[in-house]
Amino acid sequence: MYADHRRRFLEHLSTTGTAAVIPTHRSQVRNHDCDFRFRPNSDFWYLTGFAEPQACLVLLPDLEGDGPGRSILYLRELDKAQEIWTGRRLGLDAAPEALAVDEARNIENLWDDLPDCLTGYEEVVYRTGFDEARDRKMGEVLNAVRRKARGGIRPLTRMLDHAGGLHEMRLFKSDAEVEEIRKASAITTEAHLAAMSATQPGMNECELDALIEYTFKRRGSTGPAYTNIVAGGGNACILHYVENNEALRDGDLVLIDAGAEWNYYASDVTRTYPVNGRFSAEQRALYELVLKAQMEAIEHSAPGVSFAALHEVALSCLVAGLIELGLVSGTAQEVIEAQGYMDFFPHRTGHWMGLDVHDCGHYAADGSSRLLEPGMVFTVEPGLYVDPNNQSVDPRWLGIGIRIEDDILVTKDGHEVLTAGIPKSVEEVEAACGSRTPEPVA
Repeated sequence: MYADHRRRFLEHLSTTGTAAVIPTHRSQVRNHDCDFRFRPNSDFWYLTGFAEPQACLVLLPDLEGDGPGRSILYLRELDKAQEIWTGRRLGLDAAPEALAVDEARNIENLWDDLPDCLTGYEEVVYRTGFDEARDRKMGEVLNAVRRKARGGIRPLTRMLDHAGGLHEMRLFKSDAEVEEIRKASAITTEAHLAAMSATQPGMNECELDALIEYTFKRRGSTGPAYTNIVAGGGNACILHYVENNEALRDGDLVLIDAGAEWNYYASDVTRTYPVNGRFSAEQRALYELVLKAQMEAIEHSAPGVSFAALHEVALSCLVAGLIELGLVSGTAQEVIEAQGYMDFFPHRTGHWMGLDVHDCGHYAADGSSRLLEPGMVFTVEPGLYVDPNNQSVDPRWLGIGIRIEDDILVTKDGHEVLTAGIPKSVEEVEAACGSRTPEPVA
């Protein structure tokens, strides 16, 4: 899969004779002398499937235009003393066969080698803004190549962001990539079912957070695709609440936004359910409104439909329901034009998903919203949030926060809900909350 991605990106680069330098991340200090757990750069992983730090992929299209071009992977050499402390390394000798790259070189030689590697190319794609020291070194490489122009060598005149071509490729998932996301989704399904069945009044949010992450790791996931959100009661009105450290109270809802990674491919799911297993009348009214908006947006998902149209469908449904419940006043058109819904629904209805949970890819093209095409994967996640301090509504609604989110694959004929196994109707949710014996997902 990774070799195919690399081949296709090299073909893209060859149309303009552009070289590419794609580094991965370095290890980052967490505190004092402890590092964060390493996670490779998504673009680098997409092109290599290599998860070690301190590595860089150099892609060199054939300047004559009649060959496949070359791939050079710079990585750490084997070092027994270091490996005792920080783990095994692939090493230069094993890398070409293991990763199907043309050549492997020592990462220590990268900056010395690059001027020669890039000689003869007028453009190189390299993404700036993520590592200041590395950006400075890349600037020195460009100047070194430019100085060669005095000897009649074609000058390297431009450094380009590679996002345009590579991120367009990443937006469309191959069958192999979809299978990775399916596995992530299956693990996520099991984790949400486990949380629903375990929740009881008096538990702490952190207990569910721990249960979810345990399920991810137990099933072989590379970890959470993002920081888990476990938000009880009014905490659910904070969209990216991650403290996850308060007690779950009888009569409140709990909102869980959590998704596993599989080989660094993400899933992203939100479910909201009652801590005591039964919705109150107000909770049920808002929950069914959010569910209706989500189902209508999902049903609308098909090739040729604009991405923005999904938000418009969900928004129209939510606004009509808010008016009917007396939470906002006016006609639907008036509320939408004045954005009178923003106190209750302040975000969009979804985003692309893949190697990054908020995956790459443009949402608009030629000044208008992008049309859905087969192979795209995205989320649909409407929500309603009544802030506990909102003084404009009847107190019976206060502190209710609800979001329902699923992962959607656009198919040739319509769509597929990749996370359909997680309960979300009122009846299914209440049954799952009372089950106490979740079945693992294969």
